[in-house]
Amino acid sequence: MQEVKPYSQEGEKKQQVAEMFDNISHSYDFLNHFFSLGIDVLWRKKAIRLLKRENPKLILDVATGTGDFALEAVRMKMEGAQIIGVDISAGMIEVGKKKVAAKKLEHAITFQIADSENLPFETGHFDAFTVAFGVRNFQDLRKGMSEMLRVLKPGGMGVIIEFSGPKRFPIKQLFTFYFKYIMPTIGKLVSKDARAYTYLPESVDAFPSGSDFVHIMQELGYRDCRCIPLSGGIASIYIGKK
Repeated sequence: MQEVKPYSQEGEKKQQVAEMFDNISHSYDFLNHFFSLGIDVLWRKKAIRLLKRENPKLILDVATGTGDFALEAVRMKMEGAQIIGVDISAGMIEVGKKKVAAKKLEHAITFQIADSENLPFETGHFDAFTVAFGVRNFQDLRKGMSEMLRVLKPGGMGVIIEFSGPKRFPIKQLFTFYFKYIMPTIGKLVSKDARAYTYLPESVDAFPSGSDFVHIMQELGYRDCRCIPLSGGIASIYIGKK
């Protein structure tokens, strides 16, 4: 898989990703919902409904960003669930903490800075993990996926949402134009980071989506894997168990 980095081909991807999200943390939530027209909220709700059937009590939200996936899980009344959100961006974590504090949900959601490829948790610690739009930013996709599998309990479920790129006309053409021209222009104006929203479509193009990603999950030891396309294939939910 081609490695796409936010700023330069020199240096580690994970350091550049952390820097990028620190740079755009102040505008991330606004742009995220603006660009998706709020559809990303519906995608998260669907993913959580699938996870809710498993009744997990301890959940790891990897690449948590500002905590939207974790907050949505609480809103959808995952009874008694405790969620730990981890991210490599201190800036995003700080925004997430403020959002959780404003809603007085510190009892249900906590945050810490951590690297997805070296998670600071014991083997078999979590009932489930979630990731929304984060795995394509991993420096080593297989290592990150293996680490998340490691910290799952036997029978635990992983739920991943990721952009996948539609394949059918005209959604593919509209999506490509929007992603490559409209988003970078607006993203640069609002976030003041010229590369962040150019990196986004590049990273989506380089990501092994659909059956290719399911195959990687299976190779790493995930079982009962499946892919659920969303909104005509713009994104997908991936599910796998330990």
